[in-house]
Amino acid sequence: MALRLQRAKHRQYFLISTTSHIDTEEDAEHGNSDPPASEHLAIDWQKLVLIFLALTAITFTLSRRLLLLPEQSVRVSTACVETAIRQEWRALIPTERDDFVRSVNCLSNTPSRWTHNGSVSDDFAYLHASIGSWSVERHLTSLIGHRSAAFLPWHRWTLHQWEKMMRQYCGFSGHVPYWDWTLDWIDLANSSIWDPDSGFGSNGIRGGRASVGNGTCVEDGPFADLRPIMYNHTYITHCLSRGFTNNGTSGGIAGHWYNPEAIGRIMRHESYKDFVRELESRLHNTVHPRMGGDFLALTAANDPLCFLHHAQLDHIWWRWQQQKPTVRLMAYEGRHMFNSTDENASLQDMLLFGGFVEDVPVWRAMDSHSEELCYTY
Repeated sequence: MALRLQRAKHRQYFLISTTSHIDTEEDAEHGNSDPPASEHLAIDWQKLVLIFLALTAITFTLSRRLLLLPEQSVRVSTACVETAIRQEWRALIPTERDDFVRSVNCLSNTPSRWTHNGSVSDDFAYLHASIGSWSVERHLTSLIGHRSAAFLPWHRWTLHQWEKMMRQYCGFSGHVPYWDWTLDWIDLANSSIWDPDSGFGSNGIRGGRASVGNGTCVEDGPFADLRPIMYNHTYITHCLSRGFTNNGTSGGIAGHWYNPEAIGRIMRHESYKDFVRELESRLHNTVHPRMGGDFLALTAANDPLCFLHHAQLDHIWWRWQQQKPTVRLMAYEGRHMFNSTDENASLQDMLLFGGFVEDVPVWRAMDSHSEELCYTY
């Protein structure tokens, strides 16, 4: 009897359930039909395990959404303290234009940090012609900057790096401006953007010194002394070249491609895939050949105006994103590179820069209001 009581006390100590039921032989004698405490305890542990697994799954899912930023997630929380405002070139005051011109010319005299040949400006032209082009000479599997979903984020990040290097090497205090060619569409060839004093210099002089891209040397304006070292994939030092053409007729530029109605049609596209395709093929691709000269080549970044042209494309993309920011800020789809056979572009794809600057995932270039980019229009 003493042994039975000792065993009962021992079991009472270890098998207390949440109902405070004690499984003793006395319970059995009174006909208590409740399950023993050990069964209660087992049931409770099963519940705890299930709750733990559920919480773990929820935590993992939330962490993945926050850290990996899948395609449908909304904008990233940022700490952009002082947002820069990019302005149209002609909205800048004279001192701002002078600072920009000085910094661009300074960068063209800053030794290359990448190719060990030429200047930092030549580095950007080389970047655009190799990593950013539709050529596959160097990177057969790279995410490239033309004819693919990456067209807009790749150029957005490149513009950001261009501005950063003008600050780093040349003390630039402003922000990248843009060239709104919709203001000039009626007579693009006579736009004030070509003014030698307040703009980027004129068309190559008709009958003047022949240069690359069926153009002639730009002999006036703030960039008349530029001497790029590359045209397409050929090293050839040359003067800055332009050669306006309108369907084969030199001296003019067709403007109907860039009128407000044309922009409106593109802005009405709902999907990113359709929007970026139309933006590149109709706006981007029509400006380059009609400028001629350096603009005609993959090394179009030889002409500083190329950066303002791409800033305008970025401006239009920004407007499209802001129409429906919760849907479009991270909208990204289509081919991840120009010769892809499937449309599997992802925000996790890497924007490649060949070692010139750090490669980054696409999502880091999607929001201009992020801490890294921190600008608006």
